[in-house]
Amino acid sequence: MGSEDEHLLGEAEKIAVALGKMFPGLCEVVLHDLRDPDHAIRVIENNLSGRAPGDPATELGLARIADPRYPDVVQNYPNRFPDGRPAKSTSIGIRNSAGEYIAALCLNLDVSVLSPVALALANLVATGTEHGAEPPETLRARRARELRGTVEELAARRGATPRSLGRDAKRELVRHLHDEGWFDARDAAQTIADLLGVSRATVYNYTK
Repeated sequence: MGSEDEHLLGEAEKIAVALGKMFPGLCEVVLHDLRDPDHAIRVIENNLSGRAPGDPATELGLARIADPRYPDVVQNYPNRFPDGRPAKSTSIGIRNSAGEYIAALCLNLDVSVLSPVALALANLVATGTEHGAEPPETLRARRARELRGTVEELAARRGATPRSLGRDAKRELVRHLHDEGWFDARDAAQTIADLLGVSRATVYNYTK
């Protein structure tokens, strides 16, 4: 049975890598080895969650291990990355010939990447409307969600996502946010760093 399980995991690994290359930067693909829940992650492509091979199984993975009747496929359920970005996830259980779950292939789609695209299209087809970008007057009450929306909108004007912007464009965006007073909000620097895919120190360096 061990050799069969390894064969199935090897085949699933090829699928995980191929799917990751199909959707670079957009969809995280994770292969979990459910035989070793404490070190379950075997492959992670397009790492969007900050995990690494050898990290433990998720709660869903543990549920599969505990209950062989657990659904083979859990599809399109809402999820969230550690930095707060929304995700849409699908988990596919892989069984051996004995009917035991030995692995799970999980897809985590970064929904936030699609928001700027939707905004750009909405602006493109709009008629008879002036589109302004006037930030709220009160800075201290702004929540991370509002800041995230502002960063995505500024990036969308350049036809890009926050993470895909070049270094100079990121620097210009950060300076704009600084000039507009967004850095007065609590944890703003860390939120901006997560959205741009840079370190907090880099964000502060961009303000200079």
